[in-house]
Formats: sequence, C-alpha cells, structure tokens
Amino acid sequence: MRITLTQEVTAEAHRLGFELVGVTTPDPPEHYPVFERWLEQGRHGEMGYLARESSRQRRADPRQILPECRSILILGLRYPAPHQEFAPSEASLADGEPSGRVAAYAWGADYHDIMPPRLRALVNFIEGKVGYSIPHRIYTDTGPILERDLAQRAGLGWIGKNTCLIHPRHGSYFLLGEIFLGVELQPDIPFEADHCGTCRRCLDACPTQCILPDRTLDARRCISYLTIELKGVIPSELRAQIGDWVFGCDVCQQVCPWNQRFATPDGDTELAPRSGLPSPDLAGELLLTSQAFNLKFRRSPVQRARRRGYLRNIATALGNTGSASSIPALAATLAGENEPLVRLHAAWALGQLGGKAVLQAALVNETEEAVLREIRLALAKHP
Repeated sequence: MRITLTQEVTAEAHRLGFELVGVTTPDPPEHYPVFERWLEQGRHGEMGYLARESSRQRRADPRQILPECRSILILGLRYPAPHQEFAPSEASLADGEPSGRVAAYAWGADYHDIMPPRLRALVNFIEGKVGYSIPHRIYTDTGPILERDLAQRAGLGWIGKNTCLIHPRHGSYFLLGEIFLGVELQPDIPFEADHCGTCRRCLDACPTQCILPDRTLDARRCISYLTIELKGVIPSELRAQIGDWVFGCDVCQQVCPWNQRFATPDGDTELAPRSGLPSPDLAGELLLTSQAFNLKFRRSPVQRARRRGYLRNIATALGNTGSASSIPALAATLAGENEPLVRLHAAWALGQLGGKAVLQAALVNETEEAVLREIRLALAKHP
C-alpha cells in the first residue's frame, strides 16, 4: 500500500508540473549544526527572522512543525535557465542603452502564487486516495525548514559548493516546495555522492566572493541579499561588484558545469519571462512611480524589493555601466526623487560616471544628511 501510494503521488506530482519529486522522513536534518554556526557568525545579515528561537527549534526538528508528520514530500519546479553565453558588458549596452539583469527565477510570475495551489491539489489527491483528511503543512520557502538538506535526503541531488541543490541530470534551476504529511510514504534513498569534485568555478566567479569553503555563503556579501533582503544602504565597497544585477544574481549557477550540460532554457510555463524583465532598461526604470512600479511588478518576485530598493539597485547598476549617457537620468533622480535611499545611490553612481557638476549643484538643494555625505564622498573620490 505504501509503495503503491507513493508511486501514485509521484505520478500526480509530475502531472502537476513538478519535475523533481522525492520523499524523506521527518527526522532532524543532518546539517543543522552548520546552520547554527552560520547564525552565530552573523552571516545571515539583517534576516533576523532566521535567528528566532522558535524558528531554530523547528528547523532542528521537523516534527516541531507537525507532530503528526510521518513523511515529507519535496517537489522541484523548474524555472528558465539564462543563456550561458550571456556577456554582461555586451548585453548591458544593447541598442546603446544600458540594461540590467534580473535573476531568472523572477522573470515570470511569483512562485509563491504558483506553487501553493499545486501543493494543495496534491494534498487533495492524496486524501482522495486514502479516504480521509490528513494532517499536513505546505511550504514554498516560507517555513522554518532546511529545505535543501531535506531535498538531498529525499534523493533529489547534492548541495553544491555554491549552496544550491544540484540534480545530476537536470542542474539547479529549480524552486523547491514541501508538504509535511501525516501519512507514511516510501522514503527515497538519500543522495550521498558529491559531484562537485575539485571544481571551484562558482567560488572563483562570484563577484563579491561570498561563497565559503563549508558550502555556505556570507549573505552580507551576496548580490541576491544586497539587492533583495537588504533594505538600507548597500555597503560602498560592494557596489561596484554588483555590476548590472538589479534583482538577485545567477552567476554561481551560470558557471556551474552541471547547468551548462543539463539545464534547459525552458521552465514551467507560468514562470515564463515577462516582457522586459530579464534585461530591464535602466534609465527607464528610474522613472517608475510607485503606481507604475506596483502595476509593472504585480504578482512578480521583484515586488519583494519594493520600489525604493529596486530603484536603489537600478541607480547602482547605472553607476557600474561606465556610460556617461546615464548621467541625465541619474541627475534627474538626484534632483527630484522623494526617497533619500535612491538619491544616495544616484549620487554614488554620478561620482562613478564623472557627474561632478551635477553633484556640486546638488549640494545646494539637498537636505538629507546621509545623501549630502554621499555627495561629498563622491566629490572627494572623483575630484
């Protein structure tokens, strides 16, 4: 019965669009001590929710989440793989206008809207098979669990040096979802092999060198953290390394040989790229009002950065283009943008691009002390 039910559940999960399907037990995750050390070292940055005691207890023991749990289903939904031959310096100046880059998982609809209905449909399917209501919990990176650890134990791949779960025949461009179930399914054999070997392409390619030897990363230096989770000022010493990324980063996955060999450009149809999202026009994005931002990024992961964070990232990327054609857009932002955070990064960008006259003029009208400090720093560094 258990094996037959597991086979039926797996087939239904594939029908619902999940390319990866695995089952594991609700036993404590093997790598939880690594997570604890990571927290103690402060490498989670401003993501304080990760360090809450209640959250830590649940990550340490899945049964703290659902005492009746007997099995955990791990599902992987593929998203589009970016072109491996993408050259930032060339693409950023396509058609003479600087453009930015958005991480591939955010090109289409928000997976937080896409995955939960499918997970609930799978629970309904299981309940229909067993004939009774089952205690359950569903998650799409929203719960206190070590999902990659569980996924490895469910046989879906190994945790690579870049911290991503890598499937040996499909690569790593997957979003994970979990179902905690009060019914016993046949667990899969854990994936024990490590196929990274001596390769260190991800470590060498990371623009901010945030990937650590113990297969964790220092979030405080990660471009994904800096452009999404960090709500304030991007540290000045890291701004140039962000390059043209305006939401997330794919570098450590793009250089991975397992993705270059096996990842396919097509993902789930609901995650297909929206027009203009993979490579947004940087100068044009600076003009987005709050209303326009909300309209453009409705039901998009980019909403997570909020307008002020997104425009902060856009201004930073413009400063990294090396293109003087970006100065007028940045000058208009420094003069007319209401958000001091955005003006501050526009000032930095102008310093990078030789906008000395604009910065000197801004000293007269700027009233926010933090922005004034940034203007003075830019003028001092680029006299």
